[in-house]
Amino acid sequence: PPISTLFPYTTLFRSMFRLLHAGFVLSVLATSVPLPVPAQRPSPTTPGPAADQTSGWSSTHAVHVLGMPKIKAKQSGTLTITPQHLTFTGKSATSTIDLPSIVAISAGDERVELWGMKGRLMRMAVPYGGGAAFATFMHHQRDMLTVEFVDSRGGYHGSVFFLPDNEAEQALRIVTPTATAPAQVEPPDVPSGTCPLAAANVNSILVKRPELEQTDLPAAYRVLVYEHIIERLRRIPDTEVHRDGEENCSQYTMQLSMTGFKPGSQVKRASMGPVGIFVGTTQMTLNLEVTDAKGTTVLRDQIDATQRGESESMNVIDKIAQQVVKKWAKQQKQMQKDAAPSSH
Repeated sequence: PPISTLFPYTTLFRSMFRLLHAGFVLSVLATSVPLPVPAQRPSPTTPGPAADQTSGWSSTHAVHVLGMPKIKAKQSGTLTITPQHLTFTGKSATSTIDLPSIVAISAGDERVELWGMKGRLMRMAVPYGGGAAFATFMHHQRDMLTVEFVDSRGGYHGSVFFLPDNEAEQALRIVTPTATAPAQVEPPDVPSGTCPLAAANVNSILVKRPELEQTDLPAAYRVLVYEHIIERLRRIPDTEVHRDGEENCSQYTMQLSMTGFKPGSQVKRASMGPVGIFVGTTQMTLNLEVTDAKGTTVLRDQIDATQRGESESMNVIDKIAQQVVKKWAKQQKQMQKDAAPSSH
């Protein structure tokens, strides 16, 4: 037949070639990335050694997100819970919390892309925009275990761990009976008037636990906002940072109120390509107020952060913490400049 009669089929042939090419590239790349092997978990009706109420529980595939003393962020290791302690053992350090010091514990979950950054690079290698299509199934669910506790000085801390699917609930069953028993371990509020103004340490700031006006905000997000802010404040030169519950004489007090949260979806953002910049975004809003030792407000602002694109939704936490600390550092410099004696 004349070649002109074949023209209507060229688009079909081109589409079939693209799909074959994309599948070939993905299969080659996948050979260099090990597929996740589902962990063998005991049946909920017949608990195995990992969920034994008497001997404890452990997970060898835990990831410390932030908050455990002496442990670096995003370090992999083993999380162990016994009737006396919660311990995380990483490659370079071990950190332990006494169970009676735990004031709250909660479990949650979140869908994220398979293999993290490796998964994103794999999708980017798929030609003709085919990577967005693979994002619809290249994801899995991970558990989040959030542990809130106090140290020996009464200071409030929060730690978050990533665990394989369904393991956070097992950990919760071990810790909850102990964590809810001793009411006296709640971080004590420092009575007003016990710290003379003259004794306030210069450039010191007390960070209060975030108040929660948005009821559907996951505990992990609230805890990580607090820990990220503490961590970033300590990077400001000559700044002394105190945790909620510590007895101290701080020059300033920072209060945070979480007022808005939209969870969004990393899977949706990744699978929709450029449209994902506008769809499936994760949003967080908080009110910031800083008062001095006299109770006078020196900074008040509303701060918003949005996570767009293909990155994980939890990246919005560090974004909002960065804005909080940046605003405070700027205000602090301005107050120091105003207080400096004029050279004229």
